[in-house]
Amino acid sequence: MNDPRRTPPHSVPGDADAPPVDDGIEQGKRLIRLADDKGLSLAERIANHFYLLSWKTPIHSRRLKGKYPLKLLAVPEDEIAGDERAGRAIRAGYFLFRGTKQPIDGLDFARLGVAPAFADYIHSFRWLRDLASVATREQAAPIAEAILRKWLEAHASLPSEPAWRADNAGWRLLFWTAHAPLILSSSDLIYRSLVLTCIARTARHLDRGADKVAVGLPRLIAWGGVVAASMLIPGGAARKLFGEAGLRRSIDGSFHGDGGIISRSPLAQLEGVMLLSMVTAVYDARREQVPAFLHEGLARTVPALLGLTHGDGGLGCWQGAGAIDPGQVQAIVRASRVRTRPLRQARDWGYQRIAAGSTVLQIDAAPPPVARLAEASCASTGAIEVSDGSHRLIVNCGGAALEGAWIPRGLAQGLRTTAAHSTLVLNDCNSTALLPDGTLGRGVTEVELNRQELEHGSRVDLSHDGYVKRMGYVHRRLLLMSGDGKEIRGEDMLTPAVRRRKPAQLPVLLRFHLAPGVEPTLTADNQGALLRIDLGALWQFRTGTGVLTIEESLWVDGEGRPHPTRQLVVTGEALPGGSSIGWLLKRVG
Repeated sequence: MNDPRRTPPHSVPGDADAPPVDDGIEQGKRLIRLADDKGLSLAERIANHFYLLSWKTPIHSRRLKGKYPLKLLAVPEDEIAGDERAGRAIRAGYFLFRGTKQPIDGLDFARLGVAPAFADYIHSFRWLRDLASVATREQAAPIAEAILRKWLEAHASLPSEPAWRADNAGWRLLFWTAHAPLILSSSDLIYRSLVLTCIARTARHLDRGADKVAVGLPRLIAWGGVVAASMLIPGGAARKLFGEAGLRRSIDGSFHGDGGIISRSPLAQLEGVMLLSMVTAVYDARREQVPAFLHEGLARTVPALLGLTHGDGGLGCWQGAGAIDPGQVQAIVRASRVRTRPLRQARDWGYQRIAAGSTVLQIDAAPPPVARLAEASCASTGAIEVSDGSHRLIVNCGGAALEGAWIPRGLAQGLRTTAAHSTLVLNDCNSTALLPDGTLGRGVTEVELNRQELEHGSRVDLSHDGYVKRMGYVHRRLLLMSGDGKEIRGEDMLTPAVRRRKPAQLPVLLRFHLAPGVEPTLTADNQGALLRIDLGALWQFRTGTGVLTIEESLWVDGEGRPHPTRQLVVTGEALPGGSSIGWLLKRVG
């Protein structure tokens, strides 16, 4: 239902009448530098440790005391459908998360014993949305109440991680209130009082800790919970002023000016848009005017999100994300009430989008995010993805952030490497090193970008210094897409870095991972391949130098499930005087 307080500022994606988004292509060169921060300092880690210890003290317990609500003032509408398979699993007696099943009856909520992401799914109560998608209130309420009783028994009295971590607590407030009929329908007044008391205690916990959590999505979620609590719990006027100020700061700190989230993760971008949409729904439920900063935040973040959609409507596989399902993207964008076109050039977020005819080309044109902002950051600078209409053609493996039954830790780390992306790999090394502790080490610190919109198409020229300090080479990638989208020309160049000693001759592999359903056939001269898309078009790949081979690969969908596929690999050499590999991707039928 459209609400006059949520005026849609733009038109639908792809609508010819949609007003232009401020994504004018910045002509000429642009230098993108990696921030100096590589992780939390020792002082910050110590401060965080003592803050967590303080949760167990009588002082923190006293801070959580106060007046407790007798009821909620409203129930916001959750417009986003849940995962029906996960919902049916809950009705059958177990949680289902990324292929892992966990029986509910034998679950110890104090010590879950599941993967961290699975634990977050349970503690955040996101599963209420899944359950609500497959059951009526009468069917779902007894199940939800039984699970919540167990959780309250383990966690209501004493805050602990991860159950009371700020992002889990923020999501929990939003899902508890949006699905209140499933958890507050009981005639047991003692139970109802305990639930409402825990909601109030959670709000006070977030009042104290929202600004102490990591900048980016976790802090955004925490402040979103504070704002929601301020309008749904009686007597929240003071908290509302405090919460709105915190949420506004968090939006400014979590997203770049172009609307892209600072972790550079499409998955985090999607979550951020969902969070802002759910907070906006709280204002709707209370029939209050949505603040301008919330409208503005959504108006910036949704175009950036759409900038990483392919022709099928799903998201590209960047910075640990899998190919997030088109239906999920559409549902979250619809809930935002923002109707707009995809952002073509995210200057700060670091992604370039070229769309012509039925072809979409996405380019990672920035350094990886710094350690404190992303746990699954990838060495993917310069990588590309290509789709033709609803069919994906060139992809990245993706899925590094989706550990679960299908993706063990070792595989997840492998999916972060440069070799798991469609770009050049020098001497079998990552463009940015992956350290044993999971953080990124030496590598890309600067990317030089030059994009031009020409009469006959689009041209992107980018270079990065990821191999300069270790091997003495600059990697430059030149990409040109024709105005009709039927031809993409590329050239990957390795040139000796200025003021470096003469580099050595080194092996080069140029990788193009193919989407599932794309069947490659080598030409007789090992210089080209025909790429047949199942139920789609025919494309041709040609390389001017090196030897082309076909190898096995994999591609991870949005649920964290890997699919076997193939990759094109061009083998060449980096020469001390400089070398290049030219290639062509052309639609031929």
